[in-house]
Formats: sequence, C-alpha cells, structure tokens
Amino acid sequence: MQFKDIVGQQDVKQRLIKSVTDDRIPHAQLFIGHEGTGKLALAIAYAQYIACQDKKADDSCGVCPACHKFQKLIHPDLHFVFPVNEKKKAEDSDDESSGGKGSDAHIQIWRETILKSPYINESEWYSLLGLENKMGIISTSEGSEVIKKISLKSFEAEYKTMVIWLPERMNQYAANKLLKLIEEPPAKTLFLLISENPENIIGTIRSRTQIIKVPPIAREDIASALVNRLEIPAPKAQDISRVANGNFRVALSLASSDEANPFFEMLRELLRACYSNNVLSLLNWVDTVARYSREKQKEFIGYSLRIIRESFMMNLGLDDIAYVAGEEQAFSKNFSPFINGSNVVPIYNELNRTIEHISRYGNAQIVLTDMTMKLVKLINKK
Repeated sequence: MQFKDIVGQQDVKQRLIKSVTDDRIPHAQLFIGHEGTGKLALAIAYAQYIACQDKKADDSCGVCPACHKFQKLIHPDLHFVFPVNEKKKAEDSDDESSGGKGSDAHIQIWRETILKSPYINESEWYSLLGLENKMGIISTSEGSEVIKKISLKSFEAEYKTMVIWLPERMNQYAANKLLKLIEEPPAKTLFLLISENPENIIGTIRSRTQIIKVPPIAREDIASALVNRLEIPAPKAQDISRVANGNFRVALSLASSDEANPFFEMLRELLRACYSNNVLSLLNWVDTVARYSREKQKEFIGYSLRIIRESFMMNLGLDDIAYVAGEEQAFSKNFSPFINGSNVVPIYNELNRTIEHISRYGNAQIVLTDMTMKLVKLINKK
C-alpha cells in the first residue's frame, strides 16, 4: 500500500516521510482519529515506505521486491495484531490448518479484507468473523505471540514492524506484555498502534508512544477521490463528501447505494413513537432492536447521535453545516423543532450512556427500554 492510495491526509503523510528521511523513526507510534480517516492505511503505507529499497521523495517505489510483498501484506517482517475471538474459532474448527491462534488464525481473511477496504470499521470486522454478540479481544496468548515474533531477527527488511489495530481491545495481561516490549524494544523494531478510543488504552502505553493525530479527511479530498476513482459526477460527489463529514468509509457506502442509511427507518420509527408517547410501538421497537448484535446496536446509537446533532444544527438555522441529504435531510428538518437547547445535551448524554451500558454487556432489553422511556420525556420537554 502506497501513500498515493490513501485519500487526503497530506500533512500526516509528509510528517511520516520526514521521520524516515531525517532518520528519526520513533520505535512506538500511536495513530489516533475517528473511523474512516485512513489510520490503518497510513500505518501500512508508512511501513512499506520504510522497507522500500528505492524510496522516492514522496512515496515508496511500488516496484521493488519489498514493495511487492507489502502490497500483498505478505512481507515476512510485517506482522499484524487485531481483535478476534478465540473461543469462536475453537468452536468452528478443530484443526490447525488456519495457521495458528489469535490473529494468525484469521490472517488470510484479514489480508483480503484490508486489501479490498482499508477503511473497514470494528463492527464490519466482527461481522466478517461471525462474532455476533461477542466482542473481539486481543488476548494474553496474543501478547505472548507478539513477544515471540519481535524476538526474531528481521528476515529481509531493516525493521520488523508490528501493526496493532485497536490496541484498546487488549486485556490487561496482553497490555502489560506490550508495555514491557515498548519500554525495552529489540533493535530496529517498530510498533504502529491504530486506535479510535485511545483513552481506553492504559496510560503507561500511551505515554511511551509518539502520537500521530489523523484528522477527518478534507471534504474536497473526498469529493476528488469519488470523481477520479469511482467516476461519480462532481455535483453528487460534493453532496456525498459533505454528508460523509471526513469519513471515507461512509462516503464509499453512500456512493455505492442510492438508498438511505439502513438505520434511518429504525431511528425514524423510534423518534415518532417517542413523540407520540406510543408505548406499545416503543416496546415492539425494543423487542426488535434487542435481537441485533451488540456492535450493530452501538452503531445504531452512534448514527442516532449524528442525526440528533444535525437536527439541532437545523434548529439553530445552521443548515450549511448539517451533514445530511435526501430523506435524512427532510426528516431532520421536520424534527428539528423538537431538538433544542433545553434537551439536546440530556439526549446526547442518554444515548452515550446507552452505548456504555451495551458495551458492558448490559441486558439489551432493559437498557433499550430505559433509553426509550427517557427519550419520550426529553423529546416532549417544553
């Protein structure tokens, strides 16, 4: 993967390239930012640039043997760690043909997925693994594998690179093993951590990494990529880039479908039932949504937070910075009078609290029922 393959982020690319040309490569770096900003892609392109045997001023050459292997994610000095669920794997297969435990057991599907869509989010990854209601983790045994791999000498490249996607999913024991490695790293070892919730990484690891902040992608960069890569007409690309709000994963989803977000109808049903105080409809809604996976429930609440925000912007007359279009825009405009300065913060707090309770494996039926009853009062607040 080369820097040219990544949408926007020119400042971050130049910073990474400069660290190589100045021979000042920090051994542990933490890429942080929202989903869809290209953090994982940047980390892989950076590792490829370091390993490239014929570096250019602004990118790896793309043709040397090292680049060819990186572009297939099969370079022997490139290692990956990501959340999985080992119990699920054990239930599915009794043999060792998958190639090992933890991340190694899923490395083939990981490579195929990332090469196809490096902007994948956590929920999509868990769906591919079939985790359903289970949360992926980076386990203690995974931490031991990291130590084993990093202890080996480099096969071909100057640096051994360990890319850790979502280190916030490490359990305490795995995190402590990683901390020891970061504190006393073997020579020519590079740790690239990619996180969307860095506050959930233990502070001792965060404090020993160099932070690389990856901002939302500029609107014009998303629009340009849609026009040049997908041949989307410029006016439509501009609309999509505005709604995507810096998230290229969302932009790709919008570009590939003329339909509204699949969560839109679910949210509209909820808010209408809350406004009319239709308890039976709300209970039926809860019964339906409680059957979804926890990740899908969390993704829906995240979508709801966005629509509430856009409705509030419209209530304030700030339609130009409301990132919705089509049916979402029409609904947000009609619903905006009910999202105002007196209830928007409590609604936000309630939705965020719901995400927290779902993440902690609270009973979905109880958590969602409590949320809907509180939303009834807040939306009808005078």
